[in-house]
Amino acid sequence: MKIPKRKLFLLVIFAYVAFSLYAAYNVFFSNKTMSRVHRVVKKEAGPPSGVARDGGAPFFADEWNPWEDEQVEYNSALNAKREAFKQHMAKIERNKPKRYKVQIWGKAAIGIYLWEHILEGPLNPTDKVAQWREGELQSGKIDFSFYTGPAVVQGHVPLDMNSLVLVLNGREQQKVSYSTRWLEHVESLVQSHTVSHVAVVLLGNEHCKNDWIAPHLKRNGGFVDLLFVVYDSPWVNDKDVFQWPLGVATYRQFPMIRANAQLITSNRPYLCNFLGTVYKNSSRETLIHVLKQSGLDKECITTAREKWLPQESADSLKNYQTALSQSELTLCPVGINTECYRIYEACSYGSVPVVEDVLTAGSCAPGPSSPLRLLKAAGAPFIFISDWKELPAILEREREMSQEQRVDRRRRLLEWYSSFRQQMKERFTEVIEETFFKNG
Repeated sequence: MKIPKRKLFLLVIFAYVAFSLYAAYNVFFSNKTMSRVHRVVKKEAGPPSGVARDGGAPFFADEWNPWEDEQVEYNSALNAKREAFKQHMAKIERNKPKRYKVQIWGKAAIGIYLWEHILEGPLNPTDKVAQWREGELQSGKIDFSFYTGPAVVQGHVPLDMNSLVLVLNGREQQKVSYSTRWLEHVESLVQSHTVSHVAVVLLGNEHCKNDWIAPHLKRNGGFVDLLFVVYDSPWVNDKDVFQWPLGVATYRQFPMIRANAQLITSNRPYLCNFLGTVYKNSSRETLIHVLKQSGLDKECITTAREKWLPQESADSLKNYQTALSQSELTLCPVGINTECYRIYEACSYGSVPVVEDVLTAGSCAPGPSSPLRLLKAAGAPFIFISDWKELPAILEREREMSQEQRVDRRRRLLEWYSSFRQQMKERFTEVIEETFFKNG
């Protein structure tokens, strides 16, 4: 049967309309679950439908987010990484070595030996006669800062830490009075809880009479935790009182000498030297007499004076340093105490000290290792004699030594002295760490 074209056309129109209505129904009114890619996600939280968010466009409850699951997983992984990183950094911080701060006030010339020769710290300005000099360095777990000079006065030193080392001179009564005033100042800082830990480096009395400082030691009810004292004091116990080296005469501007090839290998024209004060009825008179009697004074640089002079001139310092650098041996007779600056100054130039190994009068500790027990314990490669009458035989052996032997001995002396200073640095640092900061 043939369908008329008009009916066929109407049938097509009807089918199109019906399909359009069906499609519209499925799009706008069907509740069937759609695929994950095309679903509409209903938000639980947020403003009601049609309410503007932050003054912007209206916010609708249903927002389409086809990648929600992936985003949730990504955010979760990112948060886990962030937390792991935080824990890692916290662990590094916990395991990081703790550092401590200690301030040193140098109110005696041996403070320069401590800072420049032992700790090898810098000083600014470099001018040795500046009114105010300061420096900083790290040693072990400690950050040290150092202040010295006439302008370093009580109440005018920047104190931003609670641990303090005070360098004092107790050699004579005038120095003791000055040092006592500094101790009283520091005691007031302890009482006000500004300072918690105190150590003293003391140039002690040459007869080891240091009773004036005893009441200030913590063992006697005072506030000083540690005492580092020069000379063979009977108080030394390596617990709270330690022996400290005298060092070079920094008060006479003796410099820090750096070893070099010229210092080690040079051909030194003199066997020995002695430049110093000759006291009446002392072994120094015997020394000069032995040199002249044997004719050895012509092979040694000798300059004797009758009166001790506290200061060097530029010329006398230069002459002294020249004598040390051009002599194989430096003669070190006893003075008020066996330990003298000359010993350390000779070491600085690689000139072997010939030391009169005699215990002087006073209250210093006797014993098989005294005097100079600190140097002997460190294995000092010196020549020790008990009488200057032994000197001619020593110098005769010097004549027979080859240049190679002399150079080798010089090198060993300089290496020993460098090692000795390093040992003192480590000992000083470790003792302060253990005493001041043992509880963290």
